[in-house]
Amino acid sequence: MQRRGSGRKGSGLTRGAAAAVAGVLFLAGLLFSTSAGTADGGDIRGGDEDLRGLVVDEGERVADLEAQVAQARSDVDALTAQDDVPGAGEPEASDLAAASQTAPVRGEGLVVELADAPRGTVLGAGYSLQDTVVHSQDVQAVVNALWEGGAEGMGVMDQRVVATTAVRCVGSTLRVQGRYYPPPYRIEAVGDPEQMRAALEASPAVQLYRAASDDLGLVYEVDEQDVDLPAYGGSLELSFARPASGS
Repeated sequence: MQRRGSGRKGSGLTRGAAAAVAGVLFLAGLLFSTSAGTADGGDIRGGDEDLRGLVVDEGERVADLEAQVAQARSDVDALTAQDDVPGAGEPEASDLAAASQTAPVRGEGLVVELADAPRGTVLGAGYSLQDTVVHSQDVQAVVNALWEGGAEGMGVMDQRVVATTAVRCVGSTLRVQGRYYPPPYRIEAVGDPEQMRAALEASPAVQLYRAASDDLGLVYEVDEQDVDLPAYGGSLELSFARPASGS
């Protein structure tokens, strides 16, 4: 949506204030012209290949660190399973691992794929270029609906995720647990396919995406498949905001 000026006029500006305002307006105009040049031509994801390469390289570094964490967790699990460790082999331990997503899971489920509309898509009334690409809220809407449908385990791209995992847009990529991915986006879930499909159809956020898919050609594919998910290798520690201490 194009921003419109407020139409307000200032009065009584000093010479120094006027110069400052002129400088701000110049920088704003430069920013707007750069943004317009990037969007012109219909490829909202074009022009940021350097950024994409940088975040992918950084994602690979994070993946190496995650592999080290996963190996360390595997070593801990092996030690815990030894007969001389108190509590080893108790069913409560395996149940807790499954509930916290730290154990692998395999079974029937759904695979959902989301992708941008084709280049050169003709925009209908009420749509903008931003509507032709998949955003983090679209992926999160699918993930939330699958959890709501009783998913026992979930994966986004090549990562196992948990109920507290958030997906975010960074430029033209999707950030999941410190790693970055370009579209198309693949979400896998183990669980009852019919219940999860019903949850997808009932989700208002997914319905909005499907409407845009019908009008603009965004990809929305749901397939019933056997899904094999690895154990979750990330941290289970929650970070949250704290109230500021009083003076």
